[in-house]
Amino acid sequence: QVQLVESGGGSVQAGGSLRLSCAGSEYTISTDYMGWFRQAPGKEREGVAAIDSDGSTSYADSVKGRFSISKDNAKNTLYLQMNSLKPEDTAMYYCAAGWGRERNLLQPYKYNVWGQGTQVTVSS
Repeated sequence: QVQLVESGGGSVQAGGSLRLSCAGSEYTISTDYMGWFRQAPGKEREGVAAIDSDGSTSYADSVKGRFSISKDNAKNTLYLQMNSLKPEDTAMYYCAAGWGRERNLLQPYKYNVWGQGTQVTVSS
């Protein structure tokens, strides 16, 4: 069964850091691309960061220089290191995996498999 499981969310003060993890199977971690998305109450789901099979990364402008996406194929795990967190980063964070030759990997509709999400809350 294809499955992604996020962990590492929590509550942190502004300026703090968190590292999210997304555990998958060998099948899901070896996909063409993977990404992190977030959704705050009343808002649409937005792309945060993505990584393709070549290791190329892309980030939303709002997180550039603060967040870093990485993948450990040996551990079948995707990570999102989040530094200098801001209250506006508060959201449910999801990891996702996709297949195919795609560009602009921050679009949610390009992904085929999703995790259940982990909550991140940043207080001022």
